[in-house]
Amino acid sequence: MLNDLLVLELANVLAGPGVAATFAELGAKVIKVENLRTRGDVTRTWKLPTENPDGDISAYFSCANWGKQSLALDLLSPEGLEIVHALAAKADIVIASYKPGDAEKLKVDYNTLSRRNPRLVYAHLTGYGPENERAGYDAIIQAETGFTFMNGEADCRPVKMPVALMDILAAHHMKEGILLALLKRERTGQGMYIDVSLFRSGICSLANQATNWLVGGCIPKAMGSDHPNIVPYGTIYYTSDDKPVVLAVGSDKQFADLCKVLGKPELAHDERFRTNLMRVRHRIELHETLTELIKMLSRDELLNALNGYKVPAGGVFNMKEVFELPESQEMLIEGQIEGNGSLKGVRSIAFRMKELNFEAPAAPPHYGANSSDVLDKLLGYSRERIESLIQNNVIYDRNHNQTGSH
Repeated sequence: MLNDLLVLELANVLAGPGVAATFAELGAKVIKVENLRTRGDVTRTWKLPTENPDGDISAYFSCANWGKQSLALDLLSPEGLEIVHALAAKADIVIASYKPGDAEKLKVDYNTLSRRNPRLVYAHLTGYGPENERAGYDAIIQAETGFTFMNGEADCRPVKMPVALMDILAAHHMKEGILLALLKRERTGQGMYIDVSLFRSGICSLANQATNWLVGGCIPKAMGSDHPNIVPYGTIYYTSDDKPVVLAVGSDKQFADLCKVLGKPELAHDERFRTNLMRVRHRIELHETLTELIKMLSRDELLNALNGYKVPAGGVFNMKEVFELPESQEMLIEGQIEGNGSLKGVRSIAFRMKELNFEAPAAPPHYGANSSDVLDKLLGYSRERIESLIQNNVIYDRNHNQTGSH
C-alpha cells in the first residue's frame, strides 16, 4: 500500500524502530541506519539467557525490525554524513530518536535535512520534549507519569509494567503525526517536523485515572487488577482447577447473570451489591463472596457458562497459551535468518482493510546486511567507491566481511 515511500530510520530501541516496522509492513522501503562505532542498535545485544550469545538478532531486536534494510555507517565521518544527507534528500520520512540538541550537533536535524528536501516529514522522539535535555527511558517515564505508582497489588510497593508501554504509546502517537503530515503534504507539497515525547504520550494516556484525580480529587493507587470505578471489573479469581480467570462486569444486568451462573441469583438483589456504585463501596465483601463461589467451578465450566450469558470473562493466559489461540495465530509472521534459522514475530499492524492484504515483511536484518546494496541501488555509488568506504571504515558491510572480498 505504501510501496512508493522511503523511510530513513535514525532511531534505536523500540518506539522509533516500531514505527518504522509498521511502515515496512505496509510496504514502505525502510533503511535502518546503524552506528558503526557501537555495532548498531543496542537491542541487538539485549538477550535472554536462552538465546545464542554470538548472533546479532536478539528476540528484543526482532520485535521491532522486521522488513528493514540495515545500513551500518560512521555518522561522524564526512563521508558517512553525506550518505545520510543523500538518503534524506530522497526520503519521504525520517524517524529519529536523538536527545535534544544531538541531531543538530550531528547535522541530521530537520532544518538541515529539509533544506535539500522540503517535502520531508521528520518525526523526532525525545523523552520530555525538545526543551528538556534529559534522556528518556521507559522505566523512568512510567514512574514519572504515575503508571508505576498505580501498578501492583494493593498495599505493595510500586511495580513497573512488564512491557515498555511508554515506548509503545509514543509510537502510536508518532504514527498518527506522520500520517497527518503525509496528508498535509499531499495537499500542500510541504513536509513537516513532528515532535513526540515519551512523557506527553504517557500523560495523555492516563485516561480515567487522570480525571479520577482532576475531577474526583482521588489519587489513584495500586489496586492489583481491580478497577477503581467498576466492580467486579479486572478482578482475578481462581477456579477449582487453580486456574486464574478475570471478570469484566460492566453493568447491573451482567452482574445479575454472573450471580445466576454462580448459583446465587439472590446476590444481585442484595442492597450492598444491587448497583455498581454499591458494589464499588462494598468491593471487599463482594470479592470475598465471589472468591468462594468461583473456586467451586473449573475454568472451562465457568467460562463456558458465562459466555452463554454474554458475561465478559476470560482466562489469564501465559504466553504459550496466548499463541495457541486462533486469533493470535493469524498475527504471527515467520522468516528465515541466515545463522538463526526460522524466526517468528508478531505483526506490527492489528487492523484489517477490505480488499487490502498486507504481505508478511522480510525477517529482521543482520547488522550491516544491506550497506552496499543501499549505496548501489538508492544512491548509485560505484563498486569502487563502496569498496573504498568499507576499507576506510565509513561503512560496514556484513556480506563483504563474510566473503573477505576486496
